[in-house]
Amino acid sequence: MNKTNDDAERFLPLRANWFHILVSLADSDRHGYGIMQEVEERTAGGVHLWPATLYGSIKKMLEEKLIAEAGSPQDAAGDDPRRRYYTISNLGLEVLRCETHRLETLVAGARAKPAVGHGERTP
Repeated sequence: MNKTNDDAERFLPLRANWFHILVSLADSDRHGYGIMQEVEERTAGGVHLWPATLYGSIKKMLEEKLIAEAGSPQDAAGDDPRRRYYTISNLGLEVLRCETHRLETLVAGARAKPAVGHGERTP
């Protein structure tokens, strides 16, 4: 295992709210409210990040260097200048990849069970 994977794997299993924040930032820099909206939309309302949870997570993720502050995008003209944008770091992207692989492996193992994969339970 290389150093990058070792660094990333120390975060696993990843907290669910951190996972959602990293997924939200994987394709675009966003401000806090934008992260909250993207998560709610992507999960069809199944996950709502309340402000205290979101901003507490952002603070800790900044400390852990999973995300970083980003400059305001050019299309943010007229945006509130106090709004802070966040971007995923290289470490954060590697953590997201490792966690996604871990979750895929768990789901594959569960689906391999007849009762899960086919909806029938065998005696």
